[in-house]
Amino acid sequence: MLTANPSAVTAFDVIVVGGGAAGLMCAIAAGQRGLRVLVLEHGGKVGAKILISGGGRCNFTNLWIAPDRFLSGNPHFCKSALSRYTQRDFIAMVERHRIPYHEKTLGQLFCDGSAREIVAMLMAECASTSVDVRTGYSVRAITRGDRFRIETNRGDFVATVLVLATGGLSLPTLGASGFAYDTARRFGLAIVEPRPGLVAMKTGGDVLRLCRELSGVSVDAIASCGRTSFRENILFTHRGLSGPAILQISSYWRPGNAISLNLTPTLDAVAFFKDRKRSRPRAELKSVLAEILPSRLASAIAQSANADGPIANLTDRALGEIARRLTNWEVRPAESEGWAKAEVTVGGIDTAALSSRTMEARKVPGLYAIGEAVDVTGWLGGYNFQWAWSSGWCAGQAV
Repeated sequence: MLTANPSAVTAFDVIVVGGGAAGLMCAIAAGQRGLRVLVLEHGGKVGAKILISGGGRCNFTNLWIAPDRFLSGNPHFCKSALSRYTQRDFIAMVERHRIPYHEKTLGQLFCDGSAREIVAMLMAECASTSVDVRTGYSVRAITRGDRFRIETNRGDFVATVLVLATGGLSLPTLGASGFAYDTARRFGLAIVEPRPGLVAMKTGGDVLRLCRELSGVSVDAIASCGRTSFRENILFTHRGLSGPAILQISSYWRPGNAISLNLTPTLDAVAFFKDRKRSRPRAELKSVLAEILPSRLASAIAQSANADGPIANLTDRALGEIARRLTNWEVRPAESEGWAKAEVTVGGIDTAALSSRTMEARKVPGLYAIGEAVDVTGWLGGYNFQWAWSSGWCAGQAV
């Protein structure tokens, strides 16, 4: 571990605050241009989110990166960075370091082995350009005269360029904080109110009782909020709803909004019931539903419909109502699981304050913001890592 003389002030060309995905990528790009770069990470290790992502295998990018798969107050802001440093560029780095990987589903790329390989790759790239990476350095104050002065618990540093790469508020157990927002505000940059994204939902009342009864059951479904929909699995939990479709839609959900669930996304439920009423008239509803749904879910739906006896005894109107509930089950979550469980932060430093090409603050020359700290949030499945790589690389090219 490097130590510093508290009375000494060391000068660099670029100081990156935050040793996560975006910060390390920015440092690499700047170092490759021959600049003296310092990365300050307050935690005991770099890449904390990288290490836990993808169940420890790091979903490092997605084959189908596109601007419309990112949320922002300015939906056009991410286009420049994503087009200039693409998923193919990052994949090329992974392949150059001979890290085996595979596509899991929906274009999601994971390491065959461990996420530690991605961190090791980034650290090797930093070392090859003499980037100075220091962990255990907590920033106490930032001031700006002719240069930025960063005061830490282990010495002070100055640089003409300061890059904010400390992420958002998600997963505070990994050290997440509002540092980037507080610093941005001090320099006059606006903040889009942060909220948890890619997070499970808590329910209440009858819905919660049903979720607890079905805890552990997973089903293919379409989750919709407003005009946005995702088709993936949903998972019933003892607190509410989770699973990829719920995590995806959570980034678009606001407190008080309803989420609509279609539990039979590939089926015309009305036509299905009419056919089964004709072909299996003596079958109970739960048995019929078990053809298309997990058995525990089928039984719960039949019970809630008070549908005893053979399906032939149910009127077309009753079956139509059950079909409606299957295809448009409206759930109004009580709240999300919050920052402790959220995978990302929605919102952040307002993109109106930044150049979309360089990530530099328009009114504060030398100040840059990248990655999750910025009001750009991607879908589940490697999109947020790609934004980190892309925004970090663009800043590193510009500093």
